[in-house]
Amino acid sequence: MTPQAEPEIVEEIKAANQRFYDAFSDLDIAGMDRIWENSGRAMCVHPGWPPLVGWDDIRLSWERIFQNTALMQFQVRYLNVVVQGEFGYVTCIEGITSVVQGTATNFSTFATNVFARYEGGWRMTAHHAS
Repeated sequence: MTPQAEPEIVEEIKAANQRFYDAFSDLDIAGMDRIWENSGRAMCVHPGWPPLVGWDDIRLSWERIFQNTALMQFQVRYLNVVVQGEFGYVTCIEGITSVVQGTATNFSTFATNVFARYEGGWRMTAHHAS
């Protein structure tokens, strides 16, 4: 059985997760630069996309998404945080309202966000939404 993570660590990961959704909602590539791990092990799966591995390809995907998006709002629900040593992950439901290329949509995805602990805080190493 895995021991329970300290509550302050869980809160740190929740805060890192919120920074990700804030950057996403604000269509803020600099915010993504601050939250993501800049490495070849970073991985991202956008709904309907093939997996992207490595920060350079992931960053390019965010730039393309942000260029074609006028509005992106999230209602994150059913947050679950698990911590194991220097890694933690969040699972959640993303309720999304977006306007992409002039078309408004509302939909939900299930997401898993993985974070690694660094000296300066938690960095996202993986985002998988489907």
